[in-house]
Amino acid sequence: MHQRLAALFALAAFGVLILVNLNSRAPASGSPEARVSFQIATGASGGSFFTIGQAIAGLISHPPGVGRCEISTVCGPSGVILSARTSQGSFDSLTAVNNGLVDSALVQADMTEAAVKGDGPFRRAGPLRNVRVIAALFPAPVQLLVREGARIDRIGDLAGKRVALGAVSSDTYGTARAILAAFGVRYGSLRRVTSSDPAADLAAGKLDAFFVIAPAPSPLVTAALAGGKARLLAIDGEATRRLLIGNHQLVAATIPAGTYPGVPETVTVADRILWVVRARAPDAQIYGLTRALFNPANHAALVASHPAASAIALATAIQALPAALHPGAARYYREVGKL
Repeated sequence: MHQRLAALFALAAFGVLILVNLNSRAPASGSPEARVSFQIATGASGGSFFTIGQAIAGLISHPPGVGRCEISTVCGPSGVILSARTSQGSFDSLTAVNNGLVDSALVQADMTEAAVKGDGPFRRAGPLRNVRVIAALFPAPVQLLVREGARIDRIGDLAGKRVALGAVSSDTYGTARAILAAFGVRYGSLRRVTSSDPAADLAAGKLDAFFVIAPAPSPLVTAALAGGKARLLAIDGEATRRLLIGNHQLVAATIPAGTYPGVPETVTVADRILWVVRARAPDAQIYGLTRALFNPANHAALVASHPAASAIALATAIQALPAALHPGAARYYREVGKL
């Protein structure tokens, strides 16, 4: 606990240093050091992607005058200032990266696969050809919340129930449909509900189930479980094995007991979260950012930002990627023997 608090204080202090330097004038020599803005689109401001994106931005930004950045490879290239920004989710973020409206984004792997193939919500616009990968970062478990008293004990029981899957272009929709299909639940058998606050609607009896894809603990899941009117439903069994064979961007996962108060260990599947970047980003810049991301000196502060960040590791950074690596990132992985 003391180590975690220390890491949090260190990260907060570094954030203050960045703000001070961003608002400072040019060096006394009168020759200002070039600053390059680099954005990370992350999703909603209250979500875990935004929290982790902020941590990455704070740790590997390299504004002038920050002492820790003088340590080799701890920060990104000199003058590069990263910032996290909100987005409407992976569809919005991937489209923005592809069109050059934002430098990079944290997005779901299965959504990225759909984007580069021109499938799912990207079918109308066609394949996104300007998206490249920096790294696979961490898993985001699929969390299926069901209403107590709705008589839902297995996924097959969702037929005929009021279920929220999210908008067609949402992060959740495609993954939820793949899960339902693997378990033999016809999409047409659901009573689909559109909900802006599924936790509240479930508690009010207006909804029987909804899916969440997010690192655990998720604030939305916590809110749904808090009143005792919802529970987590496992996603397991033979149907799950078939699901994973047919969907290479999903992995088996377990939400440990106690992640949510009083909730036992729950078996499920998880999507992987990627850091993607526009294809034309300078090779040297992306090389430097990738190297800084995996510098061991940054790991404790990343984990302090959110428990999911503990999974950010070289061992899994380039496994089963749905899109091509950026050349700058590939250069780093070759140097460390991963390519």
